Amino acid sequence: MSEEPDKNGVTQPKKLLIDDATNFQFHAAYSVYSELFDGAADVTVKADLNQNIEALKEGRIDCETFYRNIAHYRNLPPNLPSPNKITFETQRKRDWRIKTQRQERIRRHKK
Repeated sequence: MSEEPDKNGVTQPKKLLIDDATNFQFHAAYSVYSELFDGAADVTVKADLNQNIEALKEGRIDCETFYRNIAHYRNLPPNLPSPNKITFETQRKRDWRIKTQRQERIRRHKK
């Protein structure tokens, strides 16, 4: 049974315990589902999350569709880069050594 009655008579959906640690993609999706389910107070949000994770487990939808379906429940920072673009900040080895030496010198003399 995936629902339990509340003290107001409203049925609260129960959290589904269908995690599969051997399937990494599903395990990651389940951890996102678990976080959202624990933080949700609305009955319809919990029911929608349950439907999406069940559909993912049964193979009716893929991971991309799952994340697209639950995206509006997640509070992601707006300054995230696009998923297809990865940026790296690099530094020359000489610059890194100079910076490290400066930090060590400051740390040594602050004692």
